[in-house]
Amino acid sequence: MTADEYEKPPPEEKEQDANSRMEMSSSPAQDVYEIRPRNDRDGFDLISDRLRRGPIWYAGPDAVRNAVSFAKYTSRSRSRWAIIRVFDEAGNVTEAHEQ
Repeated sequence: MTADEYEKPPPEEKEQDANSRMEMSSSPAQDVYEIRPRNDRDGFDLISDRLRRGPIWYAGPDAVRNAVSFAKYTSRSRSRWAIIRVFDEAGNVTEAHEQ
């Protein structure tokens, strides 16, 4: 194993950590969305506790842009502030949107 493999947490821990961050930072007046690369590297998932049926999958060259647009649109229709974070494969925030 390489040194990089020791530093990365298993996918289950990553998802639990993301969910706990999402719960801590959300309030009734805000919608929190996360856009994360899929484990199979085939697109991105839009994740939020506000989505009733689970994550929404986006693929293609405009996947991140489409996910951000949908999150902003959904948040505007609810008259709530949105916090949208885009993560890379390492779990680092690459973009953040607040409206």
